[in-house]
Amino acid sequence: MKLFENNLDTKIFALGGLGEVGKNMYCIMHGNEIIIIDSGVLFPEDSLLGIDYVIPDYGFLKRNEDKIKGLFITHGHEDHIGSINFLLQSVNIPVIYAPNQAAKLIKKKLIDRNIKYDNIVIFDENTKVKFKNLEVEFISTTHSIPDSFAIVVNTPNGTIVETGDFKFDFTPIGPMADLHKMARIGEKGVTLLMSESTNALNPGMSLSESRVDATLSDLFQRQLGRIIIATFASNVYRLKHIIETCKKNNRKVAIFGRSMETQIEIALEAGYIKDKNIFVTPEEANALKPEEVCLLCTGSQGEPLAALSRIANGTDKKIKLLPSDTVIFSSSPIPGNAQAISVTLNKLALKGVKTYTNTSLNEIHSSGHGNQEELKLMLRLMKPKYLMPIHGEYRMLKAHADLAVSCDIPRENTFIMQNGEVLSMLNGKVRKDRSFPCYDIYVDGNRIGDIGNVVIKDRKIMANDGILVVICNINAQKKLLLGKVNITTRGFVLVNENEELLKEIENKAFEVIVKELKNKKFNYTELKNQIVNEISPFIMDKTGRKPIVLPVIMDIKNSD
Repeated sequence: MKLFENNLDTKIFALGGLGEVGKNMYCIMHGNEIIIIDSGVLFPEDSLLGIDYVIPDYGFLKRNEDKIKGLFITHGHEDHIGSINFLLQSVNIPVIYAPNQAAKLIKKKLIDRNIKYDNIVIFDENTKVKFKNLEVEFISTTHSIPDSFAIVVNTPNGTIVETGDFKFDFTPIGPMADLHKMARIGEKGVTLLMSESTNALNPGMSLSESRVDATLSDLFQRQLGRIIIATFASNVYRLKHIIETCKKNNRKVAIFGRSMETQIEIALEAGYIKDKNIFVTPEEANALKPEEVCLLCTGSQGEPLAALSRIANGTDKKIKLLPSDTVIFSSSPIPGNAQAISVTLNKLALKGVKTYTNTSLNEIHSSGHGNQEELKLMLRLMKPKYLMPIHGEYRMLKAHADLAVSCDIPRENTFIMQNGEVLSMLNGKVRKDRSFPCYDIYVDGNRIGDIGNVVIKDRKIMANDGILVVICNINAQKKLLLGKVNITTRGFVLVNENEELLKEIENKAFEVIVKELKNKKFNYTELKNQIVNEISPFIMDKTGRKPIVLPVIMDIKNSD
């Protein structure tokens, strides 16, 4: 690819994470060396019917895998590590550098997927990794999961800092961000800052986790019945605090939800959570008095299959709601999930359960991402010449660029990029270069990349208008239609209530098939096409709908 033939320039580009919240994957390339930062997954929108995950396009990496020096992980959230198992099946990655918590999560993920990979190196804030042209070091940051880091890449053309996910919390539950190291690196000179933009639209500072700590402690002291808390399983510091609060209030903890169980298991193993004896099984929880137990579960976003949804529906086999229960949503709605959360809240209300959600009066959740003032602080500490906002929708990237301008970075030195667009850095100057194709890759079950837009379009049509199958038997040799045409539908109309319409469609199909069989140049493909081409507008005219029309033609050869 001519775009990458100049060995003097340092190239910076994203394979995911721009124009979206998730699927983070960023690459820095100099000469014959490529380092990758993160390999995340994006959970699909409702419109991507049947799709399990959206992952980055690994085409460029596959074509250049001999240049890859390693994959560097900022922290252990799914939007940063969730596609590693797919990456390792597609591209040869010589080594993965990851902080402790992320390394444990990655190993667990690979074991679950039966993928053997042994070269995971754990780093900390003192680690330095040197290659021929590139040198990598790390800065501790504050996020909602332990062992979160910014990554510093020193190149022949300048220093690049990729922040990972961060916030500035001056009274955190976990360790403080290393402000002093950030300032030192900023004083040395940062050419390009790649800074996350998730909360770039939110003014002020994000709420301190210690404020959430105080609110939850107060709620625990005031509730006499059983407490059920739904929160993000990945928010390890929140889990740590909830468990410590339970211990202070003499409550045992029962875990519901597979992802919650995994995070607790790893947190215990890593020492983030100390007391193993506080945990009980669901059966043991049922035997305790309500005021002696807390249920910690997934489902804070109203996910239909999550633990809290099952409990609210009354379908969980182990736990049944009590009128004296209190349910706490220690989270904020992710955009697009408000309706699902509302459904769960209404079901809980119907059962007479008291609920608490995150409001200005109930500060029971704090974001792990920095608001505008924190993004400004990062800009002031790093003092970059250039800014490339990352990890956000385009409106977030634009807002972040505006913040940079307010912090004295020239507008022309900010770059709002798309996945596949390339920045070139040479002698401390950064410019926008050309681009290369970079697509979303869909994962459907065990199939990776086999599902394209055509399949998604067909699924949408079937979901909206259903499918109509035209079944007929013919004798191709004699060009005869044998018997009548059968029509069957799914998701289009109720058969018993639309017999007249289906009879009209049957007669129309009969006419089309008989006419086509009389054609001297008759063939199966043309017959199928003609059935679709004539039946589809006929149905559209009759019903205003356009189901998928599927002809099924069987050639019956007479024995005589």
